Amino acid sequence: MSVRAFGSPARYIQGPDALSELGALVRLHGQRPFVVADTIVMDLLGARLKAELAEAETVTFATFCGECTAAEIDKLAAAARTAGADVVIGVGGGKAIDTAKGVRIALRTPLVIVPTIASNDSPTSRLVVVYTAEHVLSEVRLMDANPDAVLVDTSVIVQAPARFFVAGIGDALSKKFEVEQCAAAGGLNFFKGRPTSLAVTIADSCYRAIRADGEAAVAAVARKAADDAVERVVEATILLSGLAFESGGLSIAHSLTRGFSTVPEVARALHGEQVALGLLVQLLAEGREADFMADMLAFYARLNLPRALEDFGVETEAVVDGIVSVSWDTAPYIRNFVQPLFKERLADAFRTLAGLRRAE
Repeated sequence: MSVRAFGSPARYIQGPDALSELGALVRLHGQRPFVVADTIVMDLLGARLKAELAEAETVTFATFCGECTAAEIDKLAAAARTAGADVVIGVGGGKAIDTAKGVRIALRTPLVIVPTIASNDSPTSRLVVVYTAEHVLSEVRLMDANPDAVLVDTSVIVQAPARFFVAGIGDALSKKFEVEQCAAAGGLNFFKGRPTSLAVTIADSCYRAIRADGEAAVAAVARKAADDAVERVVEATILLSGLAFESGGLSIAHSLTRGFSTVPEVARALHGEQVALGLLVQLLAEGREADFMADMLAFYARLNLPRALEDFGVETEAVVDGIVSVSWDTAPYIRNFVQPLFKERLADAFRTLAGLRRAE
């Protein structure tokens, strides 16, 4: 039996106006911050970031190109070395954050993450998901430790389009089911250990928080309001979801994103939208009862999460075999699954979803 392992960021801070903590937080780790952010984030928050970091010895702002590629990481890492940076700050969405993590690997400096959207759980983890310039998943790199700090300003999060927030819910929903499958199947988490009981409990708490407050939180985000429901759901989609997947492990739902990345119409979707569809496939492969699936599909419908490949504008029969084959051949955790699993079972689940969608 493998040892059990659990990891997390050193510090997590969340709440309205949490950005006011940035300067003091960064000073704990360095005096020459290197900020990775795209032009949209800089237009929205550039002045605020400069003000919060005004006491630093020097601050270097690097413009992120929009895709986390090996070339982009190398380019920004070279700029950070030239600037003499001693702490990296990643500001923005998942791809900007992952690029900052790549720079952190190259420089071996402390890392502070400031997400501006709650579309996935990348802020807390060691993982760096690297893509090609054509937006196809290329590799997954690992930092040797989780971020030193994650700073989540919910007054910033609610300014983003609600679609990002919903995608974060889609990403987080899967963790209960993926972690349970990984733990039951004897799979390993991203620390190369067995999931702890705490990781399983966190994944369950994540799901419960989303089902209890998800719809109210989405309604609040549509009003640009950071209320209690938003706070609970952001904690679930960023902190709980991140701890759950990294220390609990993954299964089918995330594995299918490998295949999704080869279909342009699906690859353009947000990560959480892809995972949400992958979860439905996993649940059908688990043999979930009709009432359970009906409840989940109704929840998806209320949040406008995808319920079949057709929601991405592609026909199931045209792409399903390719999606399943690529995922089966390349995803390292697709076999973290208790029930007997084979490619045909996954393809049949996609076809069942298409039929259910047409019947609505």
